Amino acid sequence: MLGWVFARPRGGPRLHTFFAAMYYAGARPEEVVAIDVGDVRLPDADADDQWGELLLHTAHPEVGRQWTSTGEVREQRGLKGRAADDTRTVPCRPALTRILRAHIEKEGLKPGDLLMQGEKGGDLAGSVIRRAWRRARKEVLTPYEFGTPLGRRVYDLRHTCLTNRLNAGVPAVTVAEWAGNSVPVLLTTYARCIDGQLDDLKHRIERAGELPDPATPRG
Repeated sequence: MLGWVFARPRGGPRLHTFFAAMYYAGARPEEVVAIDVGDVRLPDADADDQWGELLLHTAHPEVGRQWTSTGEVREQRGLKGRAADDTRTVPCRPALTRILRAHIEKEGLKPGDLLMQGEKGGDLAGSVIRRAWRRARKEVLTPYEFGTPLGRRVYDLRHTCLTNRLNAGVPAVTVAEWAGNSVPVLLTTYARCIDGQLDDLKHRIERAGELPDPATPRG
């Protein structure tokens, strides 16, 4: 039975899809590696509206082989902070829709397959993700920037997504719901990241109403 295992590359360009899902959807790493192709709801390629949805309901965090009953590094769990059978729907913006559609077609994936797969079709290893991220940082950042905390963790992609949503004026309740956080945790974590809204807020306050001008005194 030769050739029954299709060996995928360990990293490189394939992980562009993984990093894009974190950056555009704000999902956690353990949620992205657990996404089933059947839970990727994309519009037809010729549809006018190219917004899609990702249905998240499982996470595969790294816990170590000694802590799993299967001997695998990752363990299957429910979403963080939710009941075991709970789900979370996250919007998929057009840029991510294009990336996911191309990835699914190129990899020949179908419902029931993991969206992001390791060499032999199983879970994508965290070590592969971290090595690819380190190489990417080294290629695009200056030596000084590479030595700073700038984007040092893969998780920083999720932070960037949530920060961008808050700065775009998306209500905190909505951002928290999409991210799988509570509003207090969201605001505690990102309160100092919100920027660029001062002028808009000033205009909103002005539009809320002004006291009438005093009557002109009679001569």
